[in-house]
Amino acid sequence: MRPANNILSGYGTTIFEVMSRLAIEHGSINLGQGFPDEPGPDDVRRAAADAVVDGWNQYPPMLGIPELRQAVAAHDRRFYGLELDWQREVLVTSGATEALAACLFGLIEPGDEVVLIEPLYNSYLPIVRRAGGVAKLVRVTPPDWRLPRAELAAAFGPKTKLLLLNSPMNPTGKVFGEDDLAFIAGLLAQHDAYAVCDEVYEHLVFAGARHVPLITLDGMRERCLKIGSAGKTFSLTGWKVGYVSAAAELLAPVAKAHQFLVFTTPPNLQAAVALGLAKDDGYFARLAGDLQAKRDRLAAGLTQIGFQVLPCDGTYFLNAGFEGLAPGTADADMCRTLTVDAGVTLIPLSAFYASGDLPGYVRFCFCKRDAVLDEALARLARHFGVDLEAAAAQ
Repeated sequence: MRPANNILSGYGTTIFEVMSRLAIEHGSINLGQGFPDEPGPDDVRRAAADAVVDGWNQYPPMLGIPELRQAVAAHDRRFYGLELDWQREVLVTSGATEALAACLFGLIEPGDEVVLIEPLYNSYLPIVRRAGGVAKLVRVTPPDWRLPRAELAAAFGPKTKLLLLNSPMNPTGKVFGEDDLAFIAGLLAQHDAYAVCDEVYEHLVFAGARHVPLITLDGMRERCLKIGSAGKTFSLTGWKVGYVSAAAELLAPVAKAHQFLVFTTPPNLQAAVALGLAKDDGYFARLAGDLQAKRDRLAAGLTQIGFQVLPCDGTYFLNAGFEGLAPGTADADMCRTLTVDAGVTLIPLSAFYASGDLPGYVRFCFCKRDAVLDEALARLARHFGVDLEAAAAQ
């Protein structure tokens, strides 16, 4: 029989689903897939429940309910000084992945070149290719995740339509600084290109780093689309509520793609997210502070066990090298072994590179309860024959 689709049929089940199934099979602690194990803010969840009972449950406006679009505009003004027309420059989507799809399908024409910085979130390449785009890949690599400026500049050319920028970056935990952002902005202006900015971890940034949206730089207001996620900001990943902010002319084709993908998003969830975005500064500071403490808790234990912990300035992912613990072992084999034998599930870092050729590193998700992180560390210590108390005392 004819293949259903040569592009999409070439992709297997995502590594997240593969490892999560393996974790269930072996009763393993799952530090692979990125979702918190806390329930999310009580008032936001209650607002969603109340809106189901007392509110409108038919189709909401395709662009999103006014309350949420106004809240997104107010949020971007409050945190970044960005002035948006909420009626023409804000779009609500069914999650950030749908926002990415709408942006890419709305902007890419067959043959357009798209610059991507890998390691990559796993939806990027399939969507770019299905839209007819030609991916131009530039790598950042451990241990310091430095942006290779010469290679990035070489990836741009006459056919470049856009750059897809993820900052704070999954899986690296890198937060792009203003110097790198200014360099990227220069390339976009020079080549008359756009930027789709995946900023879902914008509030998950730790002390010593600061998230600066590319859209706020000089000359970038008309070139950038900024994507946010309620799932990450309120630890409610199952809700799948995202939003796109962009100049009206740039957002228009994205909205047209959105209307043919999902058309709209549940109105009760939109109403609750609007309430959440209006929370005081203390909520956002506590969110980042609590996650930073979890990062440090996990990093300390991993270091005592013998992992090489890499820098992490944002997101809820921590990467570590294991060459000193298991020399010559492939990262996918390491993750399978740790799931089956140690009872801890991780993600191989090579899965985030198109070529899959970066051995020796694994990704940990630390947005879990402290007791879960502690138990995971205890299991890993037993597996590698390490006395954590003795290691901590040294």
